[in-house]
Amino acid sequence: MPRIEMPPIAASEITPEAVWLSRRRWLQQAAALALGAGGLPPALAAADASRPALPAAPNPEYWLSNKQTSEKDVSSYNNFYEFGTGKTDPLEYAAKMQTSPWTVSVEGEAARPRSFDIDDLRKLAGLEERIYRLRCVEAWSMVIPWTGYSLAALLKQVEPTSKAKYVEFVTVVQPGNMPGLGDRIIDWPYVEGLRIDEAMHPLTMLVFGVYGKTLPNQNGAPVRVAIPWKYGFKSGKSLVKIRLVEKMPVTSWVKIAPREYGFYANVNPGVPHPRWSQATERRIGDGFFAPRVDTLMFNGYADQVASLYAGMDLGKNY
Repeated sequence: MPRIEMPPIAASEITPEAVWLSRRRWLQQAAALALGAGGLPPALAAADASRPALPAAPNPEYWLSNKQTSEKDVSSYNNFYEFGTGKTDPLEYAAKMQTSPWTVSVEGEAARPRSFDIDDLRKLAGLEERIYRLRCVEAWSMVIPWTGYSLAALLKQVEPTSKAKYVEFVTVVQPGNMPGLGDRIIDWPYVEGLRIDEAMHPLTMLVFGVYGKTLPNQNGAPVRVAIPWKYGFKSGKSLVKIRLVEKMPVTSWVKIAPREYGFYANVNPGVPHPRWSQATERRIGDGFFAPRVDTLMFNGYADQVASLYAGMDLGKNY
């Protein structure tokens, strides 16, 4: 969904008892995290030690003055349902995911389809550090310094044909390393997608790192996308396939709950989720009782992306 930030479970599974148990579990996990050495959860401290630095030049065009979410929160509060539906399940279980060797196949409606080794991908264009807002469909948000470059640089390498109207992203499936795959919430693998003009927009980012280091597994190592004007579940993690296709792909959450999650998933405070308002958000790291902040249209990126949707009814095309 975040994924990048995944959306909540189906409405049929929401009961007062389930909400209470979920909240109780979250509080227990938060207390456990606070006891980690040096303020870091033990699992996070161990994983962080193995992540090499990933030097990148700051890009002032994509820079925010907002307070950044702490690395601890970015790395320990995640939606990545392949590892479980709890926010700390990715931190607990993602270390088993194998990220080397790793290749990404870019295929479909392209003149030069090919597979890319992860090292080749990191060298394909100059790495930049960009600070982006992230808004989850669950009405929480973060501010994150990603490392990578515009996805367009990769897509241009394969030369999309005139039939390439959409881009589909497919996340890895590793049954022995991803305990969440046993949950039937999603028809695996996780699939997301964009229109080709959205994918080619400079803001759409192929991401290899965060906070100046390679991505931790729970954040989508070794490569993911970040699309900051859309809800987080659009930003696919741990990608193994990028497909250029002629027809709109049936993405995972649209397949599960089309009334709740649309293909476009643009951040829009004027269009509520069927079960909650999207007008405000909770900024992770500010505390449960901190005032909520107003959600911005297109997550604050309207000047850059509103023209992509000229003439569209964004209430119907949610």
